[in-house]
Amino acid sequence: MQKINNYIATHKTRFINELIQLLKIPSISADTAFSKDVIETAKIVQESLKDAGCDNTEICETKGYPVVYGEKIIDPKLPTVLVYGHYDVQPPDPMELWTSPPFEPVIKKTDLHPEGAIFARGACDDKGQMYMHVKALEFMVKTDQLPCNVKFMIEGEEEVGSDSLGEFLEANKEKFSNDIILISDTGIMANDVPSITTGLRGLSYVEVEVTGPNRDLHSGIYGGAVPNPINVLNKMIASLHDDNNHITIPGFYDKVEEVSDEERAEMAKAPFHLEEYKKALDINDVQGEKGYSTSERYSIRPTLDVNGIWGGYTGEGAKTVIASKAYAKISMRLVPDQDPDEITELFTKHFEAIAPKSVKVKVTPHHGGLPYVTNMDSIGYKAAAKAYEITFGKTPVPERTGGSIPIVALFEQVLKSKTILMGFGLDSDAIHSPNEHFGVWNYLKGIETIPYFYKYFTEMNS
Repeated sequence: MQKINNYIATHKTRFINELIQLLKIPSISADTAFSKDVIETAKIVQESLKDAGCDNTEICETKGYPVVYGEKIIDPKLPTVLVYGHYDVQPPDPMELWTSPPFEPVIKKTDLHPEGAIFARGACDDKGQMYMHVKALEFMVKTDQLPCNVKFMIEGEEEVGSDSLGEFLEANKEKFSNDIILISDTGIMANDVPSITTGLRGLSYVEVEVTGPNRDLHSGIYGGAVPNPINVLNKMIASLHDDNNHITIPGFYDKVEEVSDEERAEMAKAPFHLEEYKKALDINDVQGEKGYSTSERYSIRPTLDVNGIWGGYTGEGAKTVIASKAYAKISMRLVPDQDPDEITELFTKHFEAIAPKSVKVKVTPHHGGLPYVTNMDSIGYKAAAKAYEITFGKTPVPERTGGSIPIVALFEQVLKSKTILMGFGLDSDAIHSPNEHFGVWNYLKGIETIPYFYKYFTEMNS
């Protein structure tokens, strides 16, 4: 693309400052206390699309938070790229672990980001990566190098499961019709090892409640005689894995795709340094399902993890009680061909079955999503690979990752469209964790690379 590096160099400071302003808004979709901030962020994203060159922008109402829509149609005969991203962010808790306030962005140098990284909630997931596409459009429009049509769908509920999008998409199929969907909500292996995400795990997320006595009880008077829901819940959770870290829910593995030895051998060629991995996480050893490597455990195998557990007294000092209730939030990452609804049902039946008669159990499903795998022979994948080759000087490595983006499978079901995942973050960017950040180099490299995808995708479709 002509003059792209010059354009980025000229506007670098503005690009960074605009993202910093966006990151200052606490658009936390999981907490209704921040509803006004979420709505304000949607309006700012709409204005950004308009300023970047979209001829038509809208804030589309849904049953939940709105979808921001933008389009630049230069010729209906040309291919159309639909860009998807989200403007909502995860809650910042625990606040005390942040080295700087989560909604007061600062740029700091790190070992992996010597040019500096922007530290803020949403920096990488997904405001920074979403905004790369806005600035890439600006470059292509301002320099008259947009080779095809583009549409934007930027939503505000991704971090809570995109619950409103299914019905919204069904009602707006024509508006969002496209030839390919482009998403940057993933990452690369390293700044010198570009990669394209070819697989995502699905998700089943539930909350469990265990109830014992009808009120909190004195642990001295009643201890040892009545069920303690916290003790019971801990035992139930512990039983969900065996000694080999296999999940013990009957039928859980029945539909799991068994990846061939040949594909596993190819995956093993990707650079992975176990000692560096452990050092970065400050752990002495790894653990997981027996018979699989660490990189396989977080990509091609299903998992079950407790995301939160609580009950009883957790304040300062002591309070000797047997709690009436205990709770946990549990997520199960799924692989092809597991269905989240089926897994949720299997979990519910099993969890109820293993509960002792002394307690009552309630399982509440939250959200889920199907797993997804990209065809590496597709035009979309080839165009993305060529784009990375141009800007990184290396052929990208195909990589299945452990995260979930529920909308990807939904897009294929409703819009009949394939998705290409062009991420630019790093695993170390602490998404969903305190001190989330996004490298300035990565942000600008995304702006540089994305226009080449448009170029090659259009050429390959001609």
